[in-house]
Amino acid sequence: MTGAVPAARWLAEAVALATANVAQGGGPFGALVVRGEEVVGRGVNRVTLDLDPTAHAEVVAIRAACAAVGDFRLAGCVLVSSCEPCPLCLSAALWARLDAVVYAADRDDAAEAGFDDREFYDVLARPRETWPVAVTHHRTGTESAPFTAWRTRPGRVDY
Repeated sequence: MTGAVPAARWLAEAVALATANVAQGGGPFGALVVRGEEVVGRGVNRVTLDLDPTAHAEVVAIRAACAAVGDFRLAGCVLVSSCEPCPLCLSAALWARLDAVVYAADRDDAAEAGFDDREFYDVLARPRETWPVAVTHHRTGTESAPFTAWRTRPGRVDY
C-alpha cells in the first residue's frame, strides 16, 4: 500500500464491508489485509453470528490472509480497519508480524455507538487484583515441560 490514495481506497472498502455487515446481522466492523496493491484477506465482525468473542473483523481478516498466503506471518502486509483495533486485534496484528495498521473511526467513535472497549486499553497497566477477571498463577511442578518439549523439538518453526 503506497501513498494516501490507495490507503483511502482500502479504508473506504473496510468501511463499506462494516456497513454491509450490519445489514447482514453482524457488527459494524470490517477489515482488510493488504499486500502491495492486493487484498489477501477480508473480514467482518462475526462475534454474535458465530457466538465467538474473538471473531473481530481484524482477526477474521488476519486468519483469511494467513490461509491465503500459506503462512502465519504477514510481514509485508498492512491491516486496514474500519475502526481502531481493540487490544485483542492489535495483539493479533503484532503476532502476525504485520508491517502497519491503518484505521478510520477511533475508539471514541466506537464508544458512542455502544462499543466501549476503552477500559481494555487500560486494564493491562493496572495491578491484576483490579482486573475485571481473576487471573492467578499456580505452579504445578510440570509447568516447564511444554517449553522443554518445544525447545528440543527438531524442525520446529519459530514464531
